[in-house]
Amino acid sequence: MNKRNFLVLALLSLLLVGCGTRIPSGHHGVKYMQFRGGTVMGKIHGEGFKWHLPWNSFFVYKTQTDERLENLHVLSSDGASIGLETSVWFRPYVEKLDSLQITVGPAYYDVVIGPVLRGEARSIAGNYKPDEIYSTKREIISSEILEAVRAVLKEKFVDVENVIIRNVVLPPKITEAINEKLAADQEQLRMKFVLLRETQEAERKRIEARGIHDFQRIVTQGLTQNLLLWKGIEATEKLAQSPNTKIVVIGSSKSGLPLILGGEK
Repeated sequence: MNKRNFLVLALLSLLLVGCGTRIPSGHHGVKYMQFRGGTVMGKIHGEGFKWHLPWNSFFVYKTQTDERLENLHVLSSDGASIGLETSVWFRPYVEKLDSLQITVGPAYYDVVIGPVLRGEARSIAGNYKPDEIYSTKREIISSEILEAVRAVLKEKFVDVENVIIRNVVLPPKITEAINEKLAADQEQLRMKFVLLRETQEAERKRIEARGIHDFQRIVTQGLTQNLLLWKGIEATEKLAQSPNTKIVVIGSSKSGLPLILGGEK
């Protein structure tokens, strides 16, 4: 191969390399025509290698769900400075990539999602106290931020799928006060449980005592003098019939029953 042919081959190789764009998995592309009207509307290109003339190009967008971490600084309803460590899940609408390209562009998170998220988070957090943001209302606040961001961005061709508050950072004094309050609440709940248990135990004992009293009253009403005398006679007869017992009887008791002095085998 002479020098001339080598140069021609090298130029053709460079030309071929510059005549295509690779669109990775999980991405889509919008074609840009340098001399024929710019962005091509109405056609979104999928994954794979796309051939084009060297002066044309593709804008490639990740269309999988993406995540961005945001450290937000907000003020509570009483003016306390609070840090929110959040995760934002988002993606562009595939079928609207051409519109997104001509209205916002590839940096759409920094242009529209981030500023809207920060503004809505500050507005919503201002309705809550530090202890609510820190513990009891965290999920509610996340849902309200997500709903507000979606409402603002519904015409921006992007979808914010979720906003998660991963951590809440409070000033040390507020954190200490909240922990003391939570501890006091737990102690109060424990005391309520103890009092309820003791009340139930006292009620059980009252019911048990009432049952014993009723039993004794019924038995006492059924124990007549004649019944006691009859039971005494039955017991005396059984003792007298025992082969291992000797009985000595002297006189009688006031009830009329014999007096049993003792016995030997």
